[in-house]
Amino acid sequence: MNSSLVEIDGSEGEGGGQILRSALALSMLTQRPFKLYNIRAKRAKPGLQPQHLMCVRAAATICGAYYKGGTVGSSVLYFEPGPVQAGDYRFAIGTAGSTALVLQTIYLPLALKGGTVSEILITGGTHTAHAPCYHFLAITWASYMARLGLHVDLTLIRPGFYPRGGGEIRAVIHPCQRLRGLSLLTSPLLTTASGISASAGLPESVAQRQARRLSSRLKAAGVESHISIEQWTAANPGTMAAIIFRQTPVPTLFFGLGERGKPAELVADEAVDQALAFRRSQAPVDPYSADQLLLPLAMSDDASEYRVAEITRHTTTNMETVRKFVDRTIILRIDDDKSGQVSLPARI
Repeated sequence: MNSSLVEIDGSEGEGGGQILRSALALSMLTQRPFKLYNIRAKRAKPGLQPQHLMCVRAAATICGAYYKGGTVGSSVLYFEPGPVQAGDYRFAIGTAGSTALVLQTIYLPLALKGGTVSEILITGGTHTAHAPCYHFLAITWASYMARLGLHVDLTLIRPGFYPRGGGEIRAVIHPCQRLRGLSLLTSPLLTTASGISASAGLPESVAQRQARRLSSRLKAAGVESHISIEQWTAANPGTMAAIIFRQTPVPTLFFGLGERGKPAELVADEAVDQALAFRRSQAPVDPYSADQLLLPLAMSDDASEYRVAEITRHTTTNMETVRKFVDRTIILRIDDDKSGQVSLPARI
């Protein structure tokens, strides 16, 4: 196995935290050290922030890594992995930083290299902006992983919203001997949807207004829906509206989040706009899953191909990060409407 140092410019591509998380996972999988500089250079607050630092610490904990530059605000990180060890781990972000993104940093090394079951408990934000929410993990992401032969059991212990966080998720990661490839090129016409309208610490009318907006907009687009209304308990007030297409080969969820001063109807619109754009594309894979599939599929020997509703910079950036660590052909085709296809030929 190639153990040479990988050097990565964190300002390339989308220039955010995804490069860090993918580099950490790939480093543990390949046992190659890396140096990442210009960390999150394209963000308003560049450098490592608490949730990114927790990704570094979580990765270092599960493999006994040596690292330098692991402080808030650091723009350079050196990371040298050790062998991955399965176990029971607890990680507290300390802010409303995304619990999902910490999990997505460490799940693949634990599944492929841990050798036995691992249980992970992460506290922080479970429904936060610019990150997968818990329900996306449980409904869409975990379903994709199961299709590849990798099983993660997820539990929402309590939700956590910005700014206090305080949410908690549990993930039980089962060992995976071999990842299967994926072929998803078509999707049926989406005529039905389910949904969730949830709120915490707010009048029930807020969730009811979100649900009405979800239903009315979907009906106007020719989609029949059933929306459940839920009341949650959380450390601070928050709302979430989600739409789930279960007719797709893998159930696909889109969500919107509330914030101070944001009407309930706009929270619902945020979810509906994404869902209807996906429906119009007639592609089987949503834009958010597209880049999250790249790492596990790159570690599979099988051929894979999947059509995506929109090729984002997250997908192209993740592709380049994968190529820095592993010798794997990844072919990308982008169509005029920004949809496209990702293909990985079988490893010979």
